[in-house]
Amino acid sequence: MKAANAILSSYGTTIFEVMSRLAAEHGAVNLGQGFPEGLEPKKVVRAAEEALTRLSNQYPPMMGIPELRQAVAEHAGRHYGLDLDWRTEVMVTSGATEALADCLLGLIEPGDEVVLIEPLYDSYLPIVRRAGGVPRLVRLEPPHWELPREALARAFSDRTKLLLLNSPMNPAGKVFAQDDLDFIAGLLVRHDAYAVCDEVYEHLAFDGRPHIPLITLPGMRERCVRIGSAGKIFSLTGWKVGFVSACPALLAPIAKAHQFLTFTTAPNLQAAVAYGLREIPDYYLNLGVELQARRDRLAEGLSAAGFAVMGCQGTYFLTADIKPLGFAGNDAEFCRHITVQAGVTAVPVSAFYQAGDVDHYVRFCFARPEALIDEAIRRLRQHFGRA
Repeated sequence: MKAANAILSSYGTTIFEVMSRLAAEHGAVNLGQGFPEGLEPKKVVRAAEEALTRLSNQYPPMMGIPELRQAVAEHAGRHYGLDLDWRTEVMVTSGATEALADCLLGLIEPGDEVVLIEPLYDSYLPIVRRAGGVPRLVRLEPPHWELPREALARAFSDRTKLLLLNSPMNPAGKVFAQDDLDFIAGLLVRHDAYAVCDEVYEHLAFDGRPHIPLITLPGMRERCVRIGSAGKIFSLTGWKVGFVSACPALLAPIAKAHQFLTFTTAPNLQAAVAYGLREIPDYYLNLGVELQARRDRLAEGLSAAGFAVMGCQGTYFLTADIKPLGFAGNDAEFCRHITVQAGVTAVPVSAFYQAGDVDHYVRFCFARPEALIDEAIRRLRQHFGRA
C-alpha cells in the first residue's frame, strides 16, 4: 500500500492522550492533561441548553454567529482597548487548535521560515511543517524561562514569515512582560514579519501581573493575529469554541483555510459563549483568583513531597524538577512511574522540546478540585517517604 503523509504520520500519539489513558488504566489522579474540573459557569451551560431549542441547528455562518463575533470584539475593547470591526476582523473557530491551523495554513507558503519558542505546545510543529514552513527554534529553559534575545534575533531573517508566540505560555507558566514584547515587536518590524499569538490563557496571569496582547503595541495592529479560547476562559474545554482576531488583510486568507477545515461551529455553543462574554465578565476575573490559590496549594504540596517547584506566572500548569527526589531515570520514565506506582499523573516537559536534553522536569495541572490536589499530594508524599 502507498504510504500516508510522511509529516503527520511521523508523529506519535500526543503525550496528553498517552498519559491520560495511563491514568485511567491505573486509577491515578490525573494532574497531567489540562482540563479544569468543577469550574464551569452554570449560567453559560444553561445558556447552551436553552439555545439548543431556541436557535436553528443547521449550519450557522462560516465566520461565526454575529452575536459571538460582536461579543469577542467587545471583550477585546473592554480589556485591552482594541477597536475591532466584528464584521471583518473576528472569526469563530472550532477551538484554538483549529484557529492555529487556519492561521498557519492560511499564511505560510512552502519554504517560509517560522520562528517558534520552546517549550512549545505539541500541535505547533506538525502544523507548521504540514503547511510547508521551515521551523526556527529558540529555547526558553527552566528554571527562569528567560527570553534569549540574541538567539531570538539570530532566528529571524529575510525569509521569516511569522513568529508563533504563546503568552501566557504553556508549559512554562511565563507571561511575557512589556520589555520582551517590545523587543519582539522590533524584530517583526525589522524583518517585515507577522506574529500569530496564542493567548488562550489570557485571563490566567497571576500575582497582579498583566497580560499584554502583542497586537496592542505600536505598529503591531497590522502584523498580529490574536487567538482566544472560550474553553479556557470559561473552563469548558470540551466545547471547542475559539476565535481569531486580525486586520482584514490577515483574516481573509485565514478564513479561506477555515472554510475548508471545519467550516463552522455548533450554534448553541456559540450563543452560550456570547452570553458568557457579555453577561458574566466577573466569572473569568474571579477564575484567576481561584486558580492562583490552587497553584499555591499544589506548589506547597509538591515542595513538601520533595520536588523543586518552578515559579508560575500564568496558565494552570506548574513545572517541577525531579532531581531532588533521586529518581534514576528521565522525566518520561518518572511520569510513568508515579502514575503506576503512586497513582498520580503528570506530563514530561521533554515532550515540549525537540532535542530531548531537558529531561528532568515534569508538568502538573492545578485546575482541579482542591480535594483531588490534596489526594495527589498525599499519594506523592507517601510514595516518596515524605508523609
